[in-house]
Amino acid sequence: MLIDSYRFGSIVIDGKRYTSDVIIYPDRVDADWWRKEGHQLHIEDLRTVLEEKPDVLVVGTGSPGLMRVPPATRDQLEAQGIELIVEPTDRAWRTYNQMQGARRVIAAFHLTC
Repeated sequence: MLIDSYRFGSIVIDGKRYTSDVIIYPDRVDADWWRKEGHQLHIEDLRTVLEEKPDVLVVGTGSPGLMRVPPATRDQLEAQGIELIVEPTDRAWRTYNQMQGARRVIAAFHLTC
Protein backbone atom coordinates (compact mmCIF):
# COMPACT_ATOMS: atom_id res chain seq x y z
CA MET A 1 0.00 0.00 0.00
CA LEU A 2 1.27 3.44 -0.88
CA ILE A 3 0.17 6.86 0.24
CA ASP A 4 -0.64 9.18 -2.64
CA SER A 5 -0.95 12.39 -0.61
CA TYR A 6 -1.60 13.91 2.79
CA ARG A 7 -2.97 17.24 3.92
CA PHE A 8 -4.46 18.31 7.24
CA GLY A 9 -7.43 16.04 7.93
CA SER A 10 -7.12 13.90 4.80
CA ILE A 11 -4.92 11.12 3.47
CA VAL A 12 -5.14 9.28 0.14
CA ILE A 13 -3.97 5.67 0.20
CA ASP A 14 -3.92 3.66 -3.03
CA GLY A 15 -6.36 6.15 -4.54
CA LYS A 16 -8.87 6.11 -1.67
CA ARG A 17 -9.37 9.18 0.52
CA TYR A 18 -9.66 8.86 4.32
CA THR A 19 -10.65 11.64 6.70
CA SER A 20 -10.13 9.93 10.05
CA ASP A 21 -7.01 8.60 11.73
CA VAL A 22 -5.75 5.39 10.16
CA ILE A 23 -3.49 2.43 10.67
CA ILE A 24 -2.00 1.11 7.44
CA TYR A 25 -1.17 -2.60 7.46
CA PRO A 26 0.54 -4.39 4.58
CA ASP A 27 -2.82 -5.70 3.32
CA ARG A 28 -5.46 -3.26 4.62
CA VAL A 29 -6.31 0.12 6.11
CA ASP A 30 -8.05 0.46 9.47
CA ALA A 31 -10.00 3.70 9.14
CA ASP A 32 -11.81 3.21 12.45
CA TRP A 33 -8.74 3.68 14.66
CA TRP A 34 -9.48 5.39 17.96
CA ARG A 35 -7.05 6.01 20.76
CA LYS A 36 -7.68 5.73 24.48
CA GLU A 37 -6.59 9.35 24.85
CA GLY A 38 -6.74 11.72 21.87
CA HIS A 39 -3.22 13.17 21.85
CA GLN A 40 -1.35 10.33 23.58
CA LEU A 41 -0.44 7.04 21.96
CA HIS A 42 -0.72 4.22 24.47
CA ILE A 43 0.33 0.62 23.89
CA GLU A 44 -3.34 -0.40 24.19
CA ASP A 45 -4.02 1.69 21.08
CA LEU A 46 -1.67 -0.57 19.13
CA ARG A 47 -2.99 -4.01 20.08
CA THR A 48 -3.64 -5.11 16.49
CA VAL A 49 -0.33 -3.63 15.35
CA LEU A 50 1.51 -5.78 17.89
CA GLU A 51 -0.30 -8.89 16.66
CA GLU A 52 1.05 -8.20 13.14
CA LYS A 53 4.66 -8.15 14.40
CA PRO A 54 6.06 -5.40 12.15
CA ASP A 55 9.75 -4.61 11.87
CA VAL A 56 8.96 -0.90 11.91
CA LEU A 57 6.08 1.25 13.14
CA VAL A 58 5.88 4.73 11.60
CA VAL A 59 3.77 7.09 13.69
CA GLY A 60 2.47 10.33 12.25
CA THR A 61 1.75 12.73 15.10
CA GLY A 62 -0.52 15.11 13.20
CA SER A 63 0.16 18.12 11.02
CA PRO A 64 1.81 20.22 13.76
CA GLY A 65 2.91 17.08 15.66
CA LEU A 66 0.78 17.45 18.80
CA MET A 67 0.16 13.74 19.43
CA ARG A 68 2.74 12.33 21.86
CA VAL A 69 4.23 8.87 22.26
CA PRO A 70 4.94 8.39 25.97
CA PRO A 71 8.18 6.67 27.09
CA ALA A 72 6.22 3.62 28.32
CA THR A 73 4.83 3.05 24.82
CA ARG A 74 8.26 3.50 23.25
CA ASP A 75 9.80 1.07 25.75
CA GLN A 76 7.18 -1.63 25.13
CA LEU A 77 7.59 -1.40 21.35
CA GLU A 78 11.36 -1.62 21.68
CA ALA A 79 11.03 -4.63 24.01
CA GLN A 80 9.10 -6.39 21.25
CA GLY A 81 11.80 -5.62 18.70
CA ILE A 82 9.77 -3.02 16.81
CA GLU A 83 11.66 0.01 15.52
CA LEU A 84 9.64 3.17 16.14
CA ILE A 85 9.79 6.23 13.91
CA VAL A 86 7.81 9.24 15.15
CA GLU A 87 7.37 12.30 12.93
CA PRO A 88 4.72 14.90 12.12
CA THR A 89 2.34 13.29 9.63
CA ASP A 90 3.40 15.54 6.76
CA ARG A 91 6.87 13.90 6.96
CA ALA A 92 5.88 10.48 8.29
CA TRP A 93 3.83 9.54 5.22
CA ARG A 94 6.86 10.03 2.99
CA THR A 95 9.02 7.99 5.37
CA TYR A 96 6.44 5.19 5.24
CA ASN A 97 6.42 5.20 1.42
CA GLN A 98 10.23 5.10 1.25
CA MET A 99 10.36 2.05 3.53
CA GLN A 100 7.90 -0.02 1.51
CA GLY A 101 9.35 -3.28 0.27
CA ALA A 102 12.53 -3.07 2.32
CA ARG A 103 11.00 -4.15 5.66
CA ARG A 104 7.64 -5.08 7.17
CA VAL A 105 6.23 -1.63 7.95
CA ILE A 106 2.98 -0.55 9.57
CA ALA A 107 1.94 3.10 9.94
CA ALA A 108 -0.38 4.82 12.39
CA PHE A 109 -1.35 8.34 11.35
CA HIS A 110 -3.10 11.09 13.26
CA LEU A 111 -4.46 13.33 10.49
CA THR A 112 -5.25 16.59 12.25
CA CYS A 113 -3.55 18.28 15.18
